[in-house]
Amino acid sequence: MRITREGHLLQLTWMPRFFPVNCYLIEEEDGLTLIDAALPFCVKGILRTAKGLDKDITRIILTHAHEDHVGALDGVKQQFPDAKVYISERDSALLRGDLSLRPGEPSTPIRGGVPKKVTTKPDILLHDGDKVGSLLSISTPGHTPGSMSFLDSRSRAIIVGDAFQTFRGTAVSGTIVTWFPFPAMATWNKEAALASAFKVLEASPSLLAVGHGNIIKQPRLKIQAAIDTAMKKGVKKVHVT
Repeated sequence: MRITREGHLLQLTWMPRFFPVNCYLIEEEDGLTLIDAALPFCVKGILRTAKGLDKDITRIILTHAHEDHVGALDGVKQQFPDAKVYISERDSALLRGDLSLRPGEPSTPIRGGVPKKVTTKPDILLHDGDKVGSLLSISTPGHTPGSMSFLDSRSRAIIVGDAFQTFRGTAVSGTIVTWFPFPAMATWNKEAALASAFKVLEASPSLLAVGHGNIIKQPRLKIQAAIDTAMKKGVKKVHVT
């Protein structure tokens, strides 16, 4: 496991050279916020890092409900039973294994691995604009219908889950990247993902932290280039909430 620190944010990365899977610990005054829970075998690394910081995990936030973002959820929750678990109201259905679409949503099928054995239930269902500690919740659907990003008000670092990838190239969710196409293949709706990419850009982040790939500092130009590439590939700009 590799650890990368940027201010209040620690990126924990497994398999960084060939299939990077990230989760994040955010330091707060009252403890640690874990954003995403990677894969089941990642429990020990998450717990070891928290112990090294001498702080308890008090919140667990899920950017979306794919298996590679919730795998260690049950294990971490067992060790920190008082930690509150957060997920978007929309993706709470995916966490239960419900792949049905809601009225008004694009009819493209939900893709990617949805968890089948997670027993932890969310405590708080998030909506656009909700605050969790120092983090502002931003609805960024596309990879899944309920994907969310989280902007740290102290540093303007943004953790976006799979709204972007940076491994083998920076790309909007749904844009195929040579040698690492998996986030794109697991994307629900490209048009929604592009609209969400614009929302990330408009947030003027100082740092882009993703589910798969390295942190990018001062990411505006790379975000814009990724948006331009998606549009050149024929993805249409639409408005989503």
